[in-house]
Amino acid sequence: MFHKEGQKIILATFFIVSAIILLSQFYVNIPWLRWGLQITSLILLILILQFFRNPTRKTLKNFDEILAPVDGKVVVIEEVEETEYFNDRRKQVSIFMSPTNVHVTRYPASGSIKYSKYHPGKYLVAWHPKSSTENERTTVVIKTPKFGDVLYRQIAGAMARRIVNYAEVGESVQQGDDAGFIKFGSRVDLLLPLDCAITVRLNQKVVGAKTCIAATIKKDENGEVTY
Repeated sequence: MFHKEGQKIILATFFIVSAIILLSQFYVNIPWLRWGLQITSLILLILILQFFRNPTRKTLKNFDEILAPVDGKVVVIEEVEETEYFNDRRKQVSIFMSPTNVHVTRYPASGSIKYSKYHPGKYLVAWHPKSSTENERTTVVIKTPKFGDVLYRQIAGAMARRIVNYAEVGESVQQGDDAGFIKFGSRVDLLLPLDCAITVRLNQKVVGAKTCIAATIKKDENGEVTY
């Protein structure tokens, strides 16, 4: 299954690759060059297909957990000052996506959309500290029952040139549902309340709509903290 944002690119790539294979078969007389063109074009098609893949994910929706919005690797866990929406301190968890990761963005929590804004910007490498505030990006805030307002930010990387964001202010969304797409290398930041428990570690690989990023802090009957 492939994401709808890749349909035009997949179709165009298929026709271009087909034309290269047919033309080289009839008009390129040097065997090694003909085979080289055909194999290279097929590899390109395979790369495009794997980039736009959209695996079905069955999400066990849970108001007490924030799930990973994307596939990738955790590259930042820190407390930061968030200046676009909250203007206060938040826990930030950043997930970097390589070109080989699934690039579908999924809602990390169920709730209602309070804020959704697109920002044009630069194309610094996605792991650059300033990419969160200077790169092309979208910012979305979900009002949730247990965590309050939760912010996630889609950030374009050095290769990305288009961010797709489906979140519209006022609509209700469900954890794990399709929230958009970032074409090629990129990153997603989560800005979470200080009183939640982060359940991932640096360099951990996470799976969108599956891996728990943060949980509400609970106490058992003995006063011990549980998640």
